[in-house]
Amino acid sequence: MVSYNTRDLTLAALAAVRRSLAGSGLTHEVIVVDNASPDGSAEAVRRAWPDITLIANAENRGFAAATNQGLVASAGRYVVLLNPDTEVLAEALDQLVRLLESRPDAGACAPSLLYADGRFQHNAFRFPGLAQTLLDFFPLHWRIQESRLNGRYPRRLYARGEPFAIDHPLGACLMVRRAVIEQVGLLDEGYFMYVEEIDWCRRMKAAGWRVYCVPQARVIHHAGQSTRQFREAMFVALWRSRLRYFDRYHGPVFRRVVRLVIRLGLEHAARRARRDGLPDEELARRLAAYDQVRALCSTPARPAL
Repeated sequence: MVSYNTRDLTLAALAAVRRSLAGSGLTHEVIVVDNASPDGSAEAVRRAWPDITLIANAENRGFAAATNQGLVASAGRYVVLLNPDTEVLAEALDQLVRLLESRPDAGACAPSLLYADGRFQHNAFRFPGLAQTLLDFFPLHWRIQESRLNGRYPRRLYARGEPFAIDHPLGACLMVRRAVIEQVGLLDEGYFMYVEEIDWCRRMKAAGWRVYCVPQARVIHHAGQSTRQFREAMFVALWRSRLRYFDRYHGPVFRRVVRLVIRLGLEHAARRARRDGLPDEELARRLAAYDQVRALCSTPARPAL
């Protein structure tokens, strides 16, 4: 678990993990990597859970780099990446272990996600492309937003209750086979935040592994609790990571077209922000973030290393 300025959420998430594992018979270790949280997260974890392995960074190294620290420090046959804004429900981790134990082709698996009020939350996605980028900026009817065109898997697959193969889940809770990590490597630290799990799953699938969603394993996800603290900065980080991903996995024509779509989307978003009558300071921050992403799109499109 990587934490940044989420002290209370982190403590609650750790308590939920312990409740979920109680009586499961699974031998386990828990590792928390704190990215120099200014809210005292590291000390709070140390006091509340002295038996947990805590790695306290002196600076915010980003999600991928901090996760890799935890992966290197871990020893399990299976490793779970878990966000601090989650609550693992009873037997969820057992269900994920059983999936990996029963399907030798499975390199990774993820649970179904719920919002705090129990509502359904998508956790099965197709790899992002041009259509999803366009719909990010120009959303259409909700049926299209929920459709395959926008990278979603149909909800009937979740309702069946049987595991199904996917391109990738969210990184909120992801169990990965150790042998897969040894084969495809750690997370790409070129992603400071966002998209790193998509890149990882793509590398797994390229190596011949499958990724599954396990609907019967259930985890509550308080989505965006840590990232919403710095909205504009996270917006820029998201698009920097997406551009890195597109540059790595797509050809020059796609890279030029997707940059055009993003620039058009930013112009649309800026016009909407001005119409919404935001306070001057908030509007200025938002427009500055759009300008930063526009500048990223202006850099030459080339494959990421």
